[in-house]
Amino acid sequence: MTDQTHAARMDGIYATQRHFYDLTRKYYLLGRDRMIAELAVPSGGSVLEVGCGTGRNLAAIGRRYPDARLYGLDISAAMLDTARSKLGDRAVLREGDASGFEAAALFGVNGFDRVVFSYTLSMIPDWQGAIARGLAALAPGGSVHIVDFGQFERLPGWFRRGMRAWLAKFHVEPRAAMEGEVRRQAGGSGLTATVRKPFRGYAVMARIGV
Repeated sequence: MTDQTHAARMDGIYATQRHFYDLTRKYYLLGRDRMIAELAVPSGGSVLEVGCGTGRNLAAIGRRYPDARLYGLDISAAMLDTARSKLGDRAVLREGDASGFEAAALFGVNGFDRVVFSYTLSMIPDWQGAIARGLAALAPGGSVHIVDFGQFERLPGWFRRGMRAWLAKFHVEPRAAMEGEVRRQAGGSGLTATVRKPFRGYAVMARIGV
């Protein structure tokens, strides 16, 4: 199931930007490589990235965990075209809505050892539903890993205002309720949540698992 309005919006934004997305985003999508280093994917384990975009993170995960099985989901067909050209047959990629996908139907996989959200929840309208679907897609003993924009709370006021205005141009909204929602859903699933706010609150990093 795909939210066609959101899909069209994402394709509209990234039809051109996807060609230089990775070059520009490395300067302000902070914490992605730290999250990848902390995944600790088990030998032969499976990793699903929800909102995989150009495939940059999946490529990095593949380099760090060479025997991992990689899967990617994105609502933007344009972004997936770029990801396929980058990853080839290294990853299984599917188009779908982060808040309404069924892992078994899309990927033929009943559960993943790691589910990753990297700077995607701030762009997904039903971001709470996306977290819930990520948890539902976990294999026993698996974990969900999140990195996204924080609230910039320990940064200057001028920076907070400017950053929020700039992000809004790309339909990006840092989720003020992220920590509470992560802890609520973790508790409801009988799991434990850890939440950090590195880079003076620029980013929020979370893990939900056993």
